[in-house]
Amino acid sequence: MAAGPWRWVPPAALSVLPVLPPLLLLLLLLGGARRLRRGRAGCRGGARGGRALLLTAHPDDEAMFFAPALLGLRSAGAAPAVLCCSAGNYYNQGEIRKKELEQSCCVLGIPPSDVTVIDHRDLPDNPAVEWDTQLLATLVLEHIEAKNINLVVTFDAGGVSGHANHISLYKAVRYLHSEGKLPEGCRVLVLESVNLFRKYISFLDVLISCLLPRDELFILTEEETEQAKRAMRCHRSQLLGYRQLYLLFSRYLVLNSLRLL
Repeated sequence: MAAGPWRWVPPAALSVLPVLPPLLLLLLLLGGARRLRRGRAGCRGGARGGRALLLTAHPDDEAMFFAPALLGLRSAGAAPAVLCCSAGNYYNQGEIRKKELEQSCCVLGIPPSDVTVIDHRDLPDNPAVEWDTQLLATLVLEHIEAKNINLVVTFDAGGVSGHANHISLYKAVRYLHSEGKLPEGCRVLVLESVNLFRKYISFLDVLISCLLPRDELFILTEEETEQAKRAMRCHRSQLLGYRQLYLLFSRYLVLNSLRLL
């Protein structure tokens, strides 16, 4: 039987063959991540009920890093409050930033009555200054006891961005936890710091985070992610050029993976 007609394949067509497997993998990742977001994947059972406290260092931390946790805790009935440990006065914008914090929290469903700012002269907004652990622990514990808090959420030892003020919060809460000074039954969740690649792959990090060990995972839907971005935009004094890129690519506006102390 005669062979079929020979067809010439252009070299340009052959050149795309090596990129097909990575492209197919990327499409699978995109599809999987989107399905997980629609399904609200995550371990939310451990955060249900009670009274939660988000402990931050600066106005905008609540939206920039913790929006998924705040929205997830609200939907789980944990009634989160925010304790911000400085007014963010590094550029003498403290009063402006306090108002922006209230506006951002309002977008995230937290009323002004549940937002507190500690404006202490020994807790300056400064990336080069580590705050005094004893002083900070005392102030935080007073707030925990006054508000009957049974879950504290804050930064881990890496502080997400390595900011000294962020890391100081972790040290203060770790001290309270290790010394047994927290009220009975009060748990501490710390936000996972990830490498630079994972930090800026947005919702693609959903699949990676689901495969790795963690104690809590909060994943936002696309609508909730837009809500988180609206909260971030309330911090108009901070929306410099690189923050616009952060809004587009940060995984912390899509998901929070946390570990128990």
